[in-house]
Amino acid sequence: MTIKGASPGLYNEDLAPAKVRNWGPFSIFNVWTSDVHSLWGYYLAASLFLFCGGFFNFIIAIGIGSLIIYALMNLVGYAGVKTGVPYPVLARASFGIWGANVPALVRAIVACFWYGAQTAAASGAIVALLIRNEGMLAFHQNNHLLGHSTLEVICFVVIWALQLLIIQKGMETVRRFQDWAGPAVWIMMLILAIYLCVKSGKFAFTSDIPLDVLREKTKDAGIPGDPGSWTALFGVAAIWVTYFSALYLNFCDFARYAPDKAALRKGNIWGLPVNLILFSLVAGVTTIAAYDVYGEVLLHPDQISAKFDSWFLALLAALTFAVATLGINVVANFVSPAFDFSNVFPRQIDFKKGGYIAALIALILYPFAPWEGSAASFVGIIGATMGPIFGVMMVDYYLIRKGEVDVEALYREDGEFRFQGGWHVNAFIAAGIGAVFSSILPNFTNWLPVWWGVYGWFFGVAIAGVIYYILRSASAAVPVKA
Repeated sequence: MTIKGASPGLYNEDLAPAKVRNWGPFSIFNVWTSDVHSLWGYYLAASLFLFCGGFFNFIIAIGIGSLIIYALMNLVGYAGVKTGVPYPVLARASFGIWGANVPALVRAIVACFWYGAQTAAASGAIVALLIRNEGMLAFHQNNHLLGHSTLEVICFVVIWALQLLIIQKGMETVRRFQDWAGPAVWIMMLILAIYLCVKSGKFAFTSDIPLDVLREKTKDAGIPGDPGSWTALFGVAAIWVTYFSALYLNFCDFARYAPDKAALRKGNIWGLPVNLILFSLVAGVTTIAAYDVYGEVLLHPDQISAKFDSWFLALLAALTFAVATLGINVVANFVSPAFDFSNVFPRQIDFKKGGYIAALIALILYPFAPWEGSAASFVGIIGATMGPIFGVMMVDYYLIRKGEVDVEALYREDGEFRFQGGWHVNAFIAAGIGAVFSSILPNFTNWLPVWWGVYGWFFGVAIAGVIYYILRSASAAVPVKA
């Protein structure tokens, strides 16, 4: 689609509506295999398994959460298919042509945090492999830099740099990489599960992990109730849904390359509920088998692979987990900020430069390691910041505009999305109030119940969405003066 009269401050080739739409169901499916099949994805799934207290409860909680994720991704995905625009451009319809830079930067900053977290996880898998050598172990224990061991820093920088090579030729390279990276991780996950089941002498769907061990492992995550209780199961489903909060915003960055809604739905149904449940099943079986074999709860795959008797299997696992993390970082944490930073300065920053900025910020964050600690808490805090934005955008697209957006006006300074000087005040009021209840109050005060933060993303979506709808309806009812 050619945009006539586009403003140079709102347009470049990377932000333009997609012209080539060759992402079929398999490519959409592999967006999700790349996004889920990572060390952090496994770590979260294994952590949530502990809260469920048993395998049956785990599958129910993850299954419900996965169906919600599927429905939400279809909502934002349909908008991407229809308009062909990336997330920061779609945000102009609700936040204004200049105001959209704010939600774009919020998403970009979140991606930088996740970029660092995933890279640290991948480098940790390499470190776990290397310290099997006594010389490397001594180097790891005795040499430190920037708050980490020097070996950890070296591995982090190497993995960080390798990711930059993948995106040299843009989105088509991303598609090709993820089409083989996602399935490769599935194979390694199955090998890991089978190896442990054989070593333990059984294939178990029931957990032998004592309740007191589960309580100790889950006490700091903020999810109320004992493991296996209904309150814990609802919390698990909520955290699982929140884990994908970043991609609810920018899934249209990928969906816009799909030829039609049918291809999107087919890719999503296999990539989300089917793939998520099966992946979680493998994570649960592996967690149980690892406890039976080693007598301790091991939530990180690299912790398990470090205990392998076979050096070859440990090498294979470390390399596969590193590839997995490259996949999710490219899909979830490089593409989005690349578009987001480009949206802020389209004349100066293209797709590649935007991605490089995100990578640099992640590198700067590494010494502080804000992602270390409870997986559930980190996901909840990060995800809650994006709920209000999602609520405003979906209410605007589906309830206010009924799915009809003038795409060309998204690139014009004098079009309908100029609002108040390029900023839509109603959207910012709604998102601001939503953020108070989703992020600020639960994280910086003790005014709300301890469980509130677990559902912060949901509160943000609901509160911001309702307020935005009321404000838009009220402004539409005010007669315009001649």
